[in-house]
Amino acid sequence: METMEKVLAVALVSGGMDSCVTAAIAAAENDLALLHVNYGQRTEERELKAFNEIADFYGVDRRLVVDLSYLKVIGGSALTDERIEVPTRDGPPPHEEASPSIPSTYVPFRNAHLLAVAVSWAEVIGAARIYIGAVEEDSAGYPDCRDSFFAAFTRTIEEGTRPETTIDIETPLIHMTKEAIVKRGVELGAPLHLTWSCYGESEAACGTCDSCLLRLRGFHGAGLEDPIPYKRGG
Repeated sequence: METMEKVLAVALVSGGMDSCVTAAIAAAENDLALLHVNYGQRTEERELKAFNEIADFYGVDRRLVVDLSYLKVIGGSALTDERIEVPTRDGPPPHEEASPSIPSTYVPFRNAHLLAVAVSWAEVIGAARIYIGAVEEDSAGYPDCRDSFFAAFTRTIEEGTRPETTIDIETPLIHMTKEAIVKRGVELGAPLHLTWSCYGESEAACGTCDSCLLRLRGFHGAGLEDPIPYKRGG
């Protein structure tokens, strides 16, 4: 039986668990080009380290690191503005349901900026797909993590690229819970030990921000221990 030829795909890899599992899914049926964006986030250096280690793990030489530090200048997010504290919780992790209000960790319209870079690069290198590890259920109220946002952006790609360009946005985790994402990552042999999810710390994860809590909920639900170090809660 003939093996289907793989197509070239751009995978956005922040260095977090969701993007790592997304890259693992993409690697199963595509030749990968990996994209990472520095936008002035608190854990920028740690996330970049995770990105490069994940890229090395998958043997991906075609990688692009882009500076969008103007998002820090714009501010308006606890992830980029030092004047806004990263919210923490001492209680149980939040449920995987969108919050009725937009949290302070929302970076205004971030995914549109990331996808715009990905589309430009994909059109130049001839990639047919863009993978992004957005998760709608535990997006904490982020409007640019909704399925409807990606459907709208797909129409934007159709309108704003060459007539012969066809680029699909793939969001394989969009309707999954963190527990399911952990299990899928383990099934695929994704290097979860190389990932970093904490919003505020770079040496040992805080264990109290929403990102840490959701990640810990996922590993707990999967009956597994999170392999990264935590200050507390791990």
